[in-house]
Amino acid sequence: MPYQVYADKESASQAVFELFKEELSTNPQTVFGLATGSTPEKLYQLLRESDLDFSQATSINLDEYYGLPADHPQSYHYFMQKELFAAKPFRASYLPDGSTDNPQAEVKAYEAIIDQNPIQVQILGIGHNGHIGFNEPGSPFDSLTRLVDLTQSTIEANQRFFDSIDEVPTQALSMGIASIMKADKVILMAFGEEKSKIVQAALEGPVTEEVPASVLQNHPNALFILDQAAAKYLK
Repeated sequence: MPYQVYADKESASQAVFELFKEELSTNPQTVFGLATGSTPEKLYQLLRESDLDFSQATSINLDEYYGLPADHPQSYHYFMQKELFAAKPFRASYLPDGSTDNPQAEVKAYEAIIDQNPIQVQILGIGHNGHIGFNEPGSPFDSLTRLVDLTQSTIEANQRFFDSIDEVPTQALSMGIASIMKADKVILMAFGEEKSKIVQAALEGPVTEEVPASVLQNHPNALFILDQAAAKYLK
């Protein structure tokens, strides 16, 4: 499975920026699947500061905490508005509604949005336990968008964004693994030595539901973009 290693997250993020630029130059109406968290922050900064025009493009986000309204400072709606959309509005931008009182209807409607707007470029990060989106270890490879329970390790990893661990949501609305695998192209970004062991497991270990990102070994057009620290254990 292909991967590229860069000196640091800045140069790695620049490489992904160039991929965005190329996609838009080829097709201004590209549908981008977007991720949140610290991994894509430098990429979004580069996009904000560029002259790229997303006014004909569409974005579809991976996930949203369940139980948080869109205007909550830790919601992914809020994150995307601050990090990208305020500076670079898209023709249409879709995120799951974390405040819905009918999550089953919401996830069904969201999967329909994905089917109606096939994703051409999907950006991913990777969790310390191998999750992509909020698809935790053990998630079925045939799963579609759904309400998921977050593992304790994910809750603890996200605690830094909240005042206390009691405030961290324990569920999320997330694209499923099969939803992600529908994308024409998948780019997984991983930076830092703390991601190095799970990157090695995802790239060079067996394809297993216990390491959700390992499913990308089966994708016809997936690429890992890494810094040297995240690539530490690769053979």
